[in-house]
Amino acid sequence: MSITAKANAACSKCGEKSEIAVYKSINISENPELKDKIRNGSMFIWKCPHCGQANLARYETLYHDPEKKVMIWLMPSGELPESQMEAIANHTRAMGGYKLRMVKDVGELMEKILIFDAGMDDMAVEMCKYVTKMEIMSKNRNSAAETASAAFHFHHIEETEGEKFLVFIYPSAGQMMSLNIGFNVYEDSLGIISRNPDIVPSEPFMKISQDWISSFMK
Repeated sequence: MSITAKANAACSKCGEKSEIAVYKSINISENPELKDKIRNGSMFIWKCPHCGQANLARYETLYHDPEKKVMIWLMPSGELPESQMEAIANHTRAMGGYKLRMVKDVGELMEKILIFDAGMDDMAVEMCKYVTKMEIMSKNRNSAAETASAAFHFHHIEETEGEKFLVFIYPSAGQMMSLNIGFNVYEDSLGIISRNPDIVPSEPFMKISQDWISSFMK
């Protein structure tokens, strides 16, 4: 079940504190309407009653999709008691086939949901990002630093004239840009991961990110 609680938060503009509602856990089978609130970001935005400022609420929550067998722990601090992690991991092992992930911010949570809803493997998606960045940097060394620091995010799968693409979005010069990557790059990435099982993290809640793939590819 989805569990809510109350927390005190200070406004980023006026500094006044307010009591806000936060979700300690989110079960989208029981509360499917919450998925849209996560995907559009409204779940993590609160408006200050004193000055009207819109603020980002940073808090820990556990996202659970029983149908797709996915659990994603949003953990801004990046730290979780090992006993708590193992207890949940053991419970999901008994149910079989669960994907367990840990993310550090709301943007990562949104992206993981999009990836798993599309039936994709997030490790292969991260490898697609890395390979694509390396290719772009090799062709245009003048913009290498900008490309390396760009935050690519999976958005959706598109099919045009029988050809399948992964569509990524990223910020550039104050605008959101899109980039299509051939599905063959994703399939090649899946193959690389399957041939190198040692790159898969051993912790129950895996941190699959650009930091993870960068450490493997160096």
